[in-house]
Amino acid sequence: MKVVIGSDHGAYELKEKLKIHLVGNEYDVDDIGTFSGKSVDYPDIARDLCAEVLQNEGSMGLLMCGTGLGMSIAANKVPGIRAALCSESYSATKSRQHNNANVLCLGGRTTGYELAQHIVDTFLDTEFEGGRHLRRINKIESSQ
Repeated sequence: MKVVIGSDHGAYELKEKLKIHLVGNEYDVDDIGTFSGKSVDYPDIARDLCAEVLQNEGSMGLLMCGTGLGMSIAANKVPGIRAALCSESYSATKSRQHNNANVLCLGGRTTGYELAQHIVDTFLDTEFEGGRHLRRINKIESSQ
């Protein structure tokens, strides 16, 4: 599975650690930046990552900023993206099962590495349940 990752300066260190974890688990990782701790604008990273996810069917996105809030707001403005800000694994599971989320958002200043790793693994390992949830996803998509 292709995983597109991106962060702003507030989560650069977490992104780098998670990238190593993902590559070690044989994911095809596409890092779209940032590539240092220098200040950048998170909406630019979110826009670029969402475009990559939409262009690569079956891929997933992982966006990070200081809290994950800005990235989730910016990503959810893109039609076809369902970004979920998760701070624990239960939400990551439900975001995939019920909402067919295709982008996970995390806070680099609010989520420790071990917890973030567990959330990412849960998100990527969980399948969409479809059924009644698909009807709801279609309603979301038709309102964009």
